[in-house]
Amino acid sequence: MPEGDTIHRAAETLHRALAGRTVTRFVSVFPQLTRIDDSTPLTGRTVTRVGARGKHLLIWFSGDLVLRTHMRMHGSWHIYRPGERWQRPGHEMRIVIETDAFHAIGFTIPVAEFSTAAALERDSPAGKLGPDPLNDAFDPDEAVRRLRARGDMEAADALLDQTAIAGLGNVYKSEVLFAARINPFTAVSALTDAQLRSMVDIAARFLRANVPERQTPSAGAGNGITTYRGMRRTTGRADPSARLWVYGREGEPCRRCGTPISRRRQGPHARSTYWCPRCQPDDRSA
Repeated sequence: MPEGDTIHRAAETLHRALAGRTVTRFVSVFPQLTRIDDSTPLTGRTVTRVGARGKHLLIWFSGDLVLRTHMRMHGSWHIYRPGERWQRPGHEMRIVIETDAFHAIGFTIPVAEFSTAAALERDSPAGKLGPDPLNDAFDPDEAVRRLRARGDMEAADALLDQTAIAGLGNVYKSEVLFAARINPFTAVSALTDAQLRSMVDIAARFLRANVPERQTPSAGAGNGITTYRGMRRTTGRADPSARLWVYGREGEPCRRCGTPISRRRQGPHARSTYWCPRCQPDDRSA
């Protein structure tokens, strides 16, 4: 599933391509979107801005209309010049937003809805998110407070709770806890405020390090594709084979101590958690 850094990168690229431009054509396979387009057409509206909140991508149109999409596991937004060949098959298209200069295509997006700005804040999941480390108004103290309120949850599951801190997914969950030297199965109630603050600070640092300076899309095949293609780094190392501390490395030696990395299914959705048993000891067994 795309995590917060992926969605922010996509939103920034879409913003640079679409903001200030007039919609010349809108197409979607979603009836809930086409009904809105039929009653209040998208064609002729201006894309005012594109942004992200956690894992939600938001496209704002003139006339108080907001398109919220969520990528889940396989969705992505691409940008093409008019006439440029798509790099995904047509049957995977879910949304098309065309302007004179760029076409934005949403492929295999499972969640999409229109709302007003007020409804977005009042009724949408995007309005109920916790602090987003990639937002300029990010409040780490509020993130710590929200994590502390989830005392019965295990640390890894708490980091995945988007109403506590937004944008973290399965990769960052394991990477943050390794860097903080916290066992992922420790209850939040057993963590100190300093440990929670360390988790929040590391999460912010990792996310921000993976959202570098963006460039305006240019002509040429594939230059506008916005989805980040898996080169996320948390170790700071240039070597692609050494870009992550623990995620996806079950049985491989810990980059700190050499202990084999462990993996276990965790939480209500049985997501894989990776950790080093030596660097992140389970204090419950002490």
